[in-house]
Amino acid sequence: MIYDYFYEEQTEQFIFYRVPKVLCTEEEFRDLSSDAKLLYGLLLDRVGLSKRNGWIDDAGRVYVIFSHENVKEALCCADGKATKLFSELEIHGLIERIRQGQGKPAIIYVKNFIRSVRDYSQTCENHKSRLAKIATQDLRKSQANNNESNNTDDSKTYPIYQMDSEMDERASYREYFMMQLEYEYLLKQYPYQEQVLLEILELIIDTVCSRREFIRIAGDKKPVEVVKSRFMQLESSHIQYVLTCMEQNGSRIRNIKQYLLASLYNAPLTINNYYAAMYHHDRANGTI
Repeated sequence: MIYDYFYEEQTEQFIFYRVPKVLCTEEEFRDLSSDAKLLYGLLLDRVGLSKRNGWIDDAGRVYVIFSHENVKEALCCADGKATKLFSELEIHGLIERIRQGQGKPAIIYVKNFIRSVRDYSQTCENHKSRLAKIATQDLRKSQANNNESNNTDDSKTYPIYQMDSEMDERASYREYFMMQLEYEYLLKQYPYQEQVLLEILELIIDTVCSRREFIRIAGDKKPVEVVKSRFMQLESSHIQYVLTCMEQNGSRIRNIKQYLLASLYNAPLTINNYYAAMYHHDRANGTI
C-alpha cells in the first residue's frame, strides 16, 4: 500500500500515546529499551482511566490492570518479550506489580517519573499518620484526567505525587518544566527577554500548583484540572509562539497575567493554524 504525505492542516488529526521525554534524555534511563519506554507510555495512558473507574487503593494510589495478553496484543510480541519488558520497568523503578494469584492479572502501580519514591518518602517520613488522609483528599484532586470510563484515546494524564510541603511540589514542577520547555535553550534564543521567560515559567508553575477549583481563562472559568492538563503539554515551541504573538500584538495589554494565561492555554491548539496561516499569507504574497 502507498500512503499519502502529511499536509499542514492534517498534522493534528491523530491521537497519540505520550512517552515522557525524561525516558529518552535522562542518563538513568539510557539502558531502558525502546519497547519498554513505549510500554510505560501505554501504562501511563491507562492511569487516567483507572482514576475514572475508581481503581484507587486505601492509600490513594492509582493502579492499572494491564496483562501480558494486553502487552502482546498492543506491541505484537511474544509472552517472553512481554515478561522482559515488565521486568525492565520494574528494575528501573517505573512500575510496581502486586500479584493477586488465582489466575487474576497483577495490579500495576505506575511510578511517578518526576520525583523518586525516595524523595517522596523523605518528605512524608514525619507525617505517616496523615498519609492516608493526604493521599485520598489531595492526591486525587491533583491528578488530571480527561477520560471517559471506556475511552482512553484522549488521555492527558500527568501523575505527580501531592507533596506535604508546597515548596517540594513547586520544586518538582519547576524541574519538570525547565526540562520540558528546554528553558536553557530559550534563554540562549532570547537573551534580552530573560525576565519575561522567568515570569512565564513562574506563571506556569503557579497555575499547575493552584489549589483553586476554577481558573479564569479569557473570561471563562475553566476547571483547574483541565488547565493543568493543557499546561503540562507545553513545550519550547509553544513559548516561542507566545513570545511572537506578544511582539506582533499592536494593542495595549491591560492585564498581562490574563493575556499570558490565555495565550499559554490556547497555544497547543492554535500554534499549527497560526503558522499555516502565516505560510499561506507569505506564499500568496510571493515571499516564499
